[in-house]
Amino acid sequence: MSRTPRPARTAPPPRRAGRALRLALGRRRTVRAREPLARPVDRARSRAWLAAGLALVLGLAGVAAAAVLGHRAAGRTAEADRGRLHRTEALVLGRLRAEDTGAGRWSGGYEKRVDTSVSWTSPDGLARTGTVEVPRSAATGSTVTLWVDDDGRPATPPATAVGLVVGTLCTGLAGTAALAALIGGLLALRLRALDRRAARDWERSWAHWEPRWSGRASQPQDD
Repeated sequence: MSRTPRPARTAPPPRRAGRALRLALGRRRTVRAREPLARPVDRARSRAWLAAGLALVLGLAGVAAAAVLGHRAAGRTAEADRGRLHRTEALVLGRLRAEDTGAGRWSGGYEKRVDTSVSWTSPDGLARTGTVEVPRSAATGSTVTLWVDDDGRPATPPATAVGLVVGTLCTGLAGTAALAALIGGLLALRLRALDRRAARDWERSWAHWEPRWSGRASQPQDD
C-alpha cells in the first residue's frame, strides 16, 4: 500500500531566524579561524561597523514608522479642520499699491502672498471685511478662496493631500539625515578610539621587538 508523501513543513519564523543566527555565528567562527593574524582591535572595528549598520537599519525602520504615524495624525487633523471650517469666496477690495509689489512674503511654503483688504460672507449670513493674505497676483474685483470658522473669522486652510505627502517626506528626510549624522558621528568616534588603541599597541610591540630585531638587545651596554 503506497503512501502519499506529506508536504514539507515550513518552520515558523522564530525557528528560521534562530537557524540563520546560528549559521551566521558559525560562519563568523570559521572566518576567525581562517584569519589567525586578526588582532582584537581589528575584530572590534568590524563589530563597530556591524553595529552601525544594524543601528541604521533599525533607525530607518523607526523613522519610517514615525513618518507614517505622523502622516495619519496630520490627515485626521486636516479632516477635522474640514469638518469645522467653511470655505467661501472673498472679494478683493483694494488693488495692491506699487510699493507693495516687492513686499510679499513666503506663506505656506508654496505661494508668495501679501496682505490686502477683502470682504466675505460669514456662515451666519453677515457681511464681513478684513485684511487677509492673498496671492500677489490677485487684482481688485477678483475673488479668492477663504477659509473661515463658525464665527466667520479667517482661519488657516486645512492641509491638502499633496501638502501632507510633502510634509511627511520632509519629516522622513530630516529624520534620516539626523539619524545618519548621529550614527556616523558615533562610528567615527569609536573608530578613532580604536585607531589610538592600535597605535598604542603597535608602539608597545615595537618597543618590545625592535631591540631584538635590530640586535641592540645583545650589544654590551657601556658603563
